[in-house]
Amino acid sequence: MFDAALPLWGTAGVDRARGGFFEELDLSGRPTAVPFKRTRAMCRQVYVFSHAAMLGWAPGADLSAMGYEYLVAKAWLGPDRGWARRLTADGEVLDATPDLYDLAFVLFALAWRFKSSADRDALQRAHDTLDFIERQMRHPGGEGFVHQRPAEGPRQQNPHMHLLEACLVAFEATRDQRFRDRADDVVRLFRTRFFDGRTLAEFFTEDWRRDPGQPGRIVEPGHQLEWAWILGTYQRLVKANLVTEATALVDFAERHGVDATSQATFNQVRDDGAPLDRGSRTWPNTERIKGHLAIFEITGRDPRAAVAGSARLLLDRYLATTPRGSWIDHFDADGKPIATAAPTSTLYHVFLAFAEMLRLETRIRESEESEES
Repeated sequence: MFDAALPLWGTAGVDRARGGFFEELDLSGRPTAVPFKRTRAMCRQVYVFSHAAMLGWAPGADLSAMGYEYLVAKAWLGPDRGWARRLTADGEVLDATPDLYDLAFVLFALAWRFKSSADRDALQRAHDTLDFIERQMRHPGGEGFVHQRPAEGPRQQNPHMHLLEACLVAFEATRDQRFRDRADDVVRLFRTRFFDGRTLAEFFTEDWRRDPGQPGRIVEPGHQLEWAWILGTYQRLVKANLVTEATALVDFAERHGVDATSQATFNQVRDDGAPLDRGSRTWPNTERIKGHLAIFEITGRDPRAAVAGSARLLLDRYLATTPRGSWIDHFDADGKPIATAAPTSTLYHVFLAFAEMLRLETRIRESEESEES
């Protein structure tokens, strides 16, 4: 993290000429000619550098400030339009569509910016962003939000998951009840709509029934594990009990979504456990680490085998690249690389998983020593 990834993405990943961050680097560590910059990717970098600064990486503070200032100057469209989804490489608005996934990451970045720097402007913009979500993105039926406006296609759980993640960071940083209230709403949706006791669906009808076609049967093990970690965070912050749900999410993903030999976490399985896509991107493997760490934190269950398996896979396969600090983001079912570039947005997943490992390392070691004695 500190010796390789942050220095690389804090230099080669920064667009010094035009501002902001590059969308991706090629496999030799140079920016590619992608003609756009996604708001979500920029927000993820603001998060990374804010968190890195809090962990003692000094350049993170200036990089966080730079990314934040660029985001506000280029992507903010005003209280009635929210934030642009995508900019050109030069920073002009390319796609102004209000998108809940992107808005969730805006809120996430603003909360981390405030958490790391006490920037009151970032806090006000976090409130402005949540105002926009509540006013403009609420579903007409009143339960949850639309994933974009105008809404097209099935309803989705994934943007709600990241909205919950963002609200929890904002609540932890501010203790403002409004962020807790929105988090409570999304957890309620999870319990009553998204999760059936074993599997987390991705796509839904307008009234939150699972999509009746094959899309309604898709399960992403990475999302099961990511939800477990977020629910663990919710339990830690608000003293709720979500042990049953978090454990069931991890256990299904582990049973049906992880290759026992390679330790790779699959991209997709079906709701009966049948594999749909045995390939694996970087992020499901980082979420396996976080999911098992969450179960350890709320139950004490030993996470070491799963964490070691995924960490070793990441270090030996995905992160074993030149230049160091980059990644090969996608491998097929046979373990062959199929990525042609390193997406900037992946740093959020890698950094957060390893930061959680560092946060809990001492407690895991103490637990191990207690078992041995």
